[in-house]
Amino acid sequence: MTLELALQALVLAGLALGLGIMIGRSQAPEAIVPLPPPPPPPVPADRISVEALADPVLLVRGATTVAANAAARALFGERVAAGDLRLTLRHPLVLDMLDEAKQGGEAVEREVDGLGGGGAWRVRAVPAGEGLLLVVFDDITKTRLTERMRVDFVANASHELRTPLATLSGFIETLQGPAAEDEPARRRFLDIMALEANRMSRLIDDLLSLSRIELDKHVRPSAVLQLEGVIADVRKTLAMRLETDERVLIIEQPEPLPPVIADRDQILQVLHNLVSNALKYGRTGTPITLSAVAEPAGPGHPAQVRLSVRDVGEGIAPEHLPRLTERFYRVDSQRSRQMGGTGLGLAIVKHIVERHRGRLDIESRPGQGTRVSFTLPQASAGQLT
Repeated sequence: MTLELALQALVLAGLALGLGIMIGRSQAPEAIVPLPPPPPPPVPADRISVEALADPVLLVRGATTVAANAAARALFGERVAAGDLRLTLRHPLVLDMLDEAKQGGEAVEREVDGLGGGGAWRVRAVPAGEGLLLVVFDDITKTRLTERMRVDFVANASHELRTPLATLSGFIETLQGPAAEDEPARRRFLDIMALEANRMSRLIDDLLSLSRIELDKHVRPSAVLQLEGVIADVRKTLAMRLETDERVLIIEQPEPLPPVIADRDQILQVLHNLVSNALKYGRTGTPITLSAVAEPAGPGHPAQVRLSVRDVGEGIAPEHLPRLTERFYRVDSQRSRQMGGTGLGLAIVKHIVERHRGRLDIESRPGQGTRVSFTLPQASAGQLT
C-alpha cells in the first residue's frame, strides 16, 4: 500500500511539472524597459559658447583654430574655422603674440593694423586651459580716427582761424580808437568784419563735416539712390548764385541713369562743392556743365556712374593738381580767401568719394578750364529688391 501511494505521488508530481512548463510557454515574456540615460554633466559656470560674443573670437590650440564665432568668420573668412592660422590669419604680430601667450601662460594684448578688411584692432590672447587660447579682437578704428581728428581739428582750426581773428581784433581796436566817430570807416570796417566772421563760421562747419566723414569712412553706404533728383536739387540750390554771376548750369544726361549705392546727403554735398568751385574760379558769363553717364563694368571696376563738373576759366597748372585734395591747400591763397574759400572743399569731396569706393579725377588746362569727375557704383539687381 505504501509503494502504491508513492507511485501515485510521483505521477501527480510529473503531471504538475509538465503542466507548469506548458503554462509558462504559453505566456508572453515581460517587456524589458531600458533605463533612462544619465543626465549630461553640468556646464561650468565660467564657460559659454563663443557664438554668444559680439566681437570676433577664436579658440586656438597650437596653430589650429578649434572654434570661431560668426563675427570672426565674417572678418577672416569661413576657412578660419578649423584652419591653420598661419594660412588664414597670416599676420606676423598676432602669431607672435599667440606664441608669447602660450609660452608665458599669461594674457597678452597688442594693437595691430591691417586685419581682415583693414582698420585698427586691439587683440587679446588669454590662456583658457587644456592647451587652448581664447583670442578676442576689438575694433578700435573709430577710436583711433576720433583721436586723430581731435588733434587735426585743434591744429587746423588754430592755424586757419588765426588770420580772421587777427583781422577782427585789428578792426575792433580801430573802431574803439581813431575811427570811433568816422561813420563811413565804421560801416566799411563792419562789413569786412561780417565777412571774416562768416568765413570763420564756414571754416568750422567744413572742419566738422570733414571730421564726420572721416569717422564713417570705412563704412560703405547701403542705400539705393536715383541721381536725377540730386542733380535737380543742386540746380535749385545754386540758381540764385548762377543768375548773379550770369552763369548757366548745363545738365548733360544722354539717357536715364541706373540707380547707384550712395548716401544722398553726401553726394549732394559733393556736387554742391564742385559747382561752387566752378562758380568761384570760372569766368563770369561762361557755362558750367554737369554731366552724368553710366559706364559698364571693366577691368578692375564694377558697373558705375560717372559724374563730372566742367568750367571755363583760368585752369590750374599741372604741378598743383596732385595736391588739390590736401587740407587747406590753395593754388592762390589770397584769391581763395577773398572768395570765401576754406581750403577744405576738395578734401571733403575726396573723402566722400573714397567712402563710396569711387574714383576722383581732376583734369585742367591753363587758360581753358577744369574738369572734376567722380564715380559711384551702380546698384546690383539683388540690392534693388
